[in-house]
Amino acid sequence: MKRFYPLPVFCSLLLALSGCALHRPTEVAPPDAIPASFVELQQQDAGEVASGRWWLRFDDGELNRMMASLFADNLQIEQVMARLQQAESTLTTTRSARWPSFSLEGQASKFEEPSAFGDVDGDSYSLNGAAAFELDIWGKLASRAKAAGKAFSASREELQSLYLTLSANLAELYYLAVEQRAQLALTEETVDSYRQTVETVEERYRLGLVPAVDLYQARQSLSGAEANQHLYAGNLATTEHALAVLLGHYPDRSFGGELAVIPPTPELFPVGLPSDLINRRPDLRSSLHLVEAADASVAAAIADRFPSINLIGRYGSSRQDLSTGLIEGDFWRLLGNLTMPLIDAGRRRAEVSKSRAVVRERVAAYQQAVLEAFQEVEDALADNRETEQRIASLVRMEEATGSTLRLALDRYNLGVTDYLPVLTAQRGHFEARSRLLTARRQLLSARISLARALGGEWMMEEIEQRNAKQDN
Repeated sequence: MKRFYPLPVFCSLLLALSGCALHRPTEVAPPDAIPASFVELQQQDAGEVASGRWWLRFDDGELNRMMASLFADNLQIEQVMARLQQAESTLTTTRSARWPSFSLEGQASKFEEPSAFGDVDGDSYSLNGAAAFELDIWGKLASRAKAAGKAFSASREELQSLYLTLSANLAELYYLAVEQRAQLALTEETVDSYRQTVETVEERYRLGLVPAVDLYQARQSLSGAEANQHLYAGNLATTEHALAVLLGHYPDRSFGGELAVIPPTPELFPVGLPSDLINRRPDLRSSLHLVEAADASVAAAIADRFPSINLIGRYGSSRQDLSTGLIEGDFWRLLGNLTMPLIDAGRRRAEVSKSRAVVRERVAAYQQAVLEAFQEVEDALADNRETEQRIASLVRMEEATGSTLRLALDRYNLGVTDYLPVLTAQRGHFEARSRLLTARRQLLSARISLARALGGEWMMEEIEQRNAKQDN
């Protein structure tokens, strides 16, 4: 008669069932088909995107120095790096569950106790090693480890995205401070001009050549220009404070450099092909990793509804030195533990449903992020093009208002007109020059926005350099 071995048969059945996939991975794709070209690029050649440090194209040594300080001292980077380390530790903890655990246990005692044959006393010693291992038949532990691994990858991409964002923020603040200094210098020049005009009008008023209203209007223009000085000085102070905090310092006025002239704008950055954008953007890669992490959590939740098998083993030696005699020797034990969930009031099924809902949410978030990434590139391209055309118009406007002002002053000094045309021409010329300064800075900002929207591959090298410095 053949003997029946239930445990081997049961294990064989479980192994056969484990070959069947409990969860089919979710396929994630961008929404609709990726455009063949960027709409706002028009007929310009897309070129090959430079993946290096984009700010070097501005050829500004002070900006380069500030970037190095940003990557070394910014506290937002430190926070995200700490979160990345937490995710790495979570990954290690999760992966460790897939391996056997070993422990060493020892016990020593001295006792005396009564028995039917009188008091018994003695010493007892034992030492044994214990091992425990869960058979991952349904892939629950593997799925949890995969989810933790994808979460760690998402955190790493989040750190790269932060580097990209902070570099753009720094450049924006730096050139905003440059514009405020340029506006302040323009306003000081305008104030000096208005003072000269006031002196001229006062002299003509004393001679009875002009009415008092001309003098009042001239003083009004001077006071308005002096008010603008305080406006730009305040804006410059707040911008420099923001730069200092971004660089990891208390608010200070010494971290923004001294440049007071809007520098030339570099050529428009090549944008490459739309199909390459998804791989260049770390925020999109992070969002995709989060989808994959949620999908792995679904597989783990499904596997948690199936039986779990744990193997526990012990091996050791013991010694009992009793008054009735000596007992010593080795011992071992192997235990198989099967846990089968039966009734949990729908908790595990609800966990599966929740995990699937998280996947749907993150898929939608990823697809939305893709759309927004393309929007950022298209917006930046349109902003670059339109700002360049606006600057050309403002240059012509500045020339025209300058000619108008010179003519109005000549006519006023000759007594042909009153002061009102001079006042109007002065305000128009100052406004044209101020708007031109702002537009030139906005073109720099448009270049920066395009660089940020295109992503890059330089961030990981900066991260490794920071880690190396911290290790030293």
